[in-house]
Amino acid sequence: MWTIPNQITLFRIILIPVFLVVFYLPVSWHNFGAAFIFWLASISDALDGYLARRLKQSTPFGAFIDPVADKLMVVSALVVIVEDYQSWWIAVPALIMIAREIIISALREFMSSRGKRDVVAVSWLGKYKTAAQMLALIGLIWQPSYDIPLILFEFPHQILMFAAYGFYFIATVLTCWSMIEYFKAAWPELTAKNSG
Repeated sequence: MWTIPNQITLFRIILIPVFLVVFYLPVSWHNFGAAFIFWLASISDALDGYLARRLKQSTPFGAFIDPVADKLMVVSALVVIVEDYQSWWIAVPALIMIAREIIISALREFMSSRGKRDVVAVSWLGKYKTAAQMLALIGLIWQPSYDIPLILFEFPHQILMFAAYGFYFIATVLTCWSMIEYFKAAWPELTAKNSG
């Protein structure tokens, strides 16, 4: 069970309380620090999947804990930015994203009970949604200002925030789109009559 990919996944779960503590630290760099931790978690998400395939270390525990770690990290970040921005145009998409994760998790559990889990397996659309979501959340958590970007970037913070808002909008659209696609795939089972 304690394969390298699984250890990376558990490390991502450990990062959640660290992320929250750093975000609420009374220091000037708390946003940047929290965004960096979220970026690190995002990288670890891609890394553990790659290593599981490359090292042939896929396990049932890994298949279970990896999506759990992803959802815990994303939901934590969404809750943080909703509280931080206190704006409906941040809160409503966050609610849509959280609701989608709950609904799709329930849908996958239902399809598993019917022996058709593969019908609602993760799609490329879902992966694009996740990528846009991660990029958006990194920017929205960071809220880059003039005191740091000059070290890391050559352009002003407004462009970075505009990009973050853009990715947030794209992630919201892909969230709805992917949910519809999953429901379309599962619809025959959802509307099937019980045998007997």
